[in-house]
Amino acid sequence: MTENVKRLLDSAFGVSGQHSLYDRSLVIIALALATVGLVMVASASLPYAMREFNNPLHFVIRHVIYLFLSGFAAMAVLQIPISWWEKYNPYLLLVALFLLVSVLFIGKTVNGATRWLAIGPINIQAAEPAKLFFFVYLAGYLVRREQEIKENLKGFLKPLAVFFLLAIMLLLQPDLGTVVVMFATTVGLLFLAGAKLIQFFSLFMTGISAIVALIILEPYRLRRVTSFMSPWEDPFGSGYQLTQSLMAYGRGDWFGTGLGNSIQKLDYLPEAHTDFVFAILAEEMGFFGVSCVILAVFFLVGKTISLGKRTIEEEKYFAGYLAYAIGIWISFQSAVNIGASAGMLPTKGLTLPLVSYGGSSLITMSIAVALILRIDHESRITKLQATRSSSIKLGGRHG
Repeated sequence: MTENVKRLLDSAFGVSGQHSLYDRSLVIIALALATVGLVMVASASLPYAMREFNNPLHFVIRHVIYLFLSGFAAMAVLQIPISWWEKYNPYLLLVALFLLVSVLFIGKTVNGATRWLAIGPINIQAAEPAKLFFFVYLAGYLVRREQEIKENLKGFLKPLAVFFLLAIMLLLQPDLGTVVVMFATTVGLLFLAGAKLIQFFSLFMTGISAIVALIILEPYRLRRVTSFMSPWEDPFGSGYQLTQSLMAYGRGDWFGTGLGNSIQKLDYLPEAHTDFVFAILAEEMGFFGVSCVILAVFFLVGKTISLGKRTIEEEKYFAGYLAYAIGIWISFQSAVNIGASAGMLPTKGLTLPLVSYGGSSLITMSIAVALILRIDHESRITKLQATRSSSIKLGGRHG
């Protein structure tokens, strides 16, 4: 982390330098992932950008702009107390609903999916902020209705009804990948909030059955699953993208072919800078590079879940549930993205958090990381105030 970044964060938190009132290791991990993302997007996108736009730096320039916007958004969020998010979480849910409804009527269609709202030169993928706002709402609901969730079925079903409404609008885009991520996070949070095991397992089985039905009833989804199970049966058809991705992994070996030396990005792996950027990383950086990125994601999620547990113990339930939600979200989405590129899961069109190309995903995930930093900051402030209060009391007694 550079001195300039440290200075900016210290200023945002009002840190004098004597006390670390935020988790600097969390910032380092997030910046490391974003840096790896910029390098790999640059490497993976050059041939495609040159062919499509006659400018090899087309996607690099856009990604740098997204990084700056993400930084500004994160710095702004750092100024907002967590109590504000708790107070206004129902209104944020309404914003999520508005975005998802708007995209169905005035959205921009790309590759057969209507997922983007075009605002001048900027395209906003409505599902990204909608995910975050729904998780904020869910954390608030779990605080308001904690006993109701534990004691009766009605409290358990209410957030599921909201999720079902959002899921319908997402499936109309269509965007099954986001629905799966939101479902996994919802199930995880309800379990952590103390839902009865019978309710938890019933929800889990119902969700799995619904996802299987959605796959079977939609031919293009079924083709994705069958091609994932046996991509080499049709390597130039339905299994083309996955077989090219697997070749990238195979060529990477232990230490990779070297940065910029990927062959698969030369028009073999389609749009390699987006959902399959991890395959290019595997080819150029090998097992060593893959392990480093996975470890970084692991530590990011581990610190987030640990923060959630700590804040719950401090009886800051909204902050704790929100930290849990963000941790589950990052871990599950990362696992799906990496698993899909490695042939372990069907492709779902989900980005790798902080790494893949995509402005909406990058900005939203940066805001999520900023929320984690803010939660950690407020937790440290509380502890510092308690320590000072104890010191004053002890000093008064001795005086």
